[in-house]
Amino acid sequence: EQVYNTTGRKEDLSKLSDGQLLEMSENLASGMPFATPVFDGASEDEIRAMLQLAYPAEVAAAKGLTPTRTQAYLYDGRTGDRFERPVTVGYMHYLKLHHLVDDKMHARSTGPYSLVTQQPLGGKAQFGGQRFGEMEVWALEAYGASYTLQEMLTVKSDDVQGRTKVYESIVKGEHSIEAGMPESFNVLVKEIRSLGLDIELERS
Repeated sequence: EQVYNTTGRKEDLSKLSDGQLLEMSENLASGMPFATPVFDGASEDEIRAMLQLAYPAEVAAAKGLTPTRTQAYLYDGRTGDRFERPVTVGYMHYLKLHHLVDDKMHARSTGPYSLVTQQPLGGKAQFGGQRFGEMEVWALEAYGASYTLQEMLTVKSDDVQGRTKVYESIVKGEHSIEAGMPESFNVLVKEIRSLGLDIELERS
C-alpha cells in the first residue's frame, strides 16, 4: 500500500512515529475540545471512545467511516469505485523548524586547537574548523587529489611543525609544503606505551 497526502504527493511512513499515527486519529474529531497531560497522553481506548462521541453511527455511516471511526472507505477518483479496504485518514500538523542559513554559516582562518590532539576544535559554537572525516578522505582519494588530502590531514590539522613551516613559506613567497609528524600519531604512541608496549621511531 502507498500513502498519499492531499496534494497527491507520496508520504514516507518510515518517518512516522506511533504517536503521530495516534495523533491523526485524534485529529479526526476536529472541533471537539480535549486536554491530555504532556507525558501521559490519551490511550488508544480513550481515543476510540472520543471518536465514538464525535461521530455518532449515522454521521459515521454518511462519512464512510468504519465502526472504529479510525478509518474511512475511499473512492477511486478515476472510476468512482470504492476501494476494497478502508484507509487510515486524519489531519497531520507540522511545526516550522527554525533552521536558518544565517545561523549555520561559519568560517575561520585560524582559531583554537585541542590541547591533546592539536587538531582544530569542532563546531561553530567553539569557533571550530572544517570537519574532515573518513568518508571525506575517501572522496578525495577517489578523485586523486593527493595534495589537497595531504594539506587537510597534516598542516591544516595537527602537524604542529608543518604549520609553522607552511606559514614561513607563505611569508617568503615560496610554494612548498613539508609535512611532518601528525600529533595524533604521537597520541597513539603514548596510548600504546601506557599499555606497557614500547615503540621506538627510527629515521630511515
